[in-house]
Amino acid sequence: MQYLEFTFTITPTSEAIEDVLADVLAGVGFDSFVRTDQLEYTRQQGSANPEAPEFIPVASSQAQFKAYIPAAAFDAAALEAALADFPLPDTTIAYEQAEADNRDWNEEWEKNYFQPLVIGQRCVVAGTFHHDVPEAEYRITIDPRMSFGTGHHATTAQMLCRILDDDMTDLEVLDMGCGTSILAILARMRGARHCLAIDNDEWCVDNSLENIRLNGMDQIDVLLGDASTLEGKGPFDLIIANINRNILLRDLPQYVSRMRPHAIIYMSGFYVDDVPVIQAKAEECGLSLVDVHSEDGWACVKFGR
Repeated sequence: MQYLEFTFTITPTSEAIEDVLADVLAGVGFDSFVRTDQLEYTRQQGSANPEAPEFIPVASSQAQFKAYIPAAAFDAAALEAALADFPLPDTTIAYEQAEADNRDWNEEWEKNYFQPLVIGQRCVVAGTFHHDVPEAEYRITIDPRMSFGTGHHATTAQMLCRILDDDMTDLEVLDMGCGTSILAILARMRGARHCLAIDNDEWCVDNSLENIRLNGMDQIDVLLGDASTLEGKGPFDLIIANINRNILLRDLPQYVSRMRPHAIIYMSGFYVDDVPVIQAKAEECGLSLVDVHSEDGWACVKFGR
């Protein structure tokens, strides 16, 4: 099958923005994405601040973002319309188009785009196709098929670090906007009693179920839906919500209504500049700020009830 290759230039560039672009492109027929960057974390040593995060990023590189579509499926007008409606503001996207070599581009993405994510010596996220993966206390195996939920961009990576830093023992956990469910899987590996993972994308639900099976996990339920699905669910000791600012602001009261007294919520998916408005809404709902972490301009906040 003949493919077309598109090379995208994104300003500003970040892994999270590229993931959103991949989602947009998938909606108009693109089926493979290639990038060659890798993010690695290490344990922080010698910090005088007892509240400092245990893990910090040690490498973050930028690389070309390429996307592939069967030539017969390409619709130039659909691509232009999708880019014009790109959901992240203040983002400029340009692209160049060429005919692609005859290769298996899903295999190419597996080899080049999705590299294992290593967080210290405690956690590795890798695909079923990866070999010689570093040893770690926790190994999460996923079969994502696309870029979403691999843990590489700053929001998901910071969430993974929080789950590693905090005690998950016997917690009832809600993972909202679960994607590939790697956060729920790690929470369960870390001793959570039960996890409920919810996403409004049917593909994410199907892929979550596959990843849960790959990791031999039980006590993780996956539902298709949004915050309205929470009616009658819980209560929860920990809520993980890696979504975006507007959805968090809209749905936070529903999350809080399902939290036990003294429960914790982690939120990410928004910029550092958005923290004040998130904090104001959280305090309006009766939550107190515990701390704020940031990476590459993206925030990850922790609130307690």
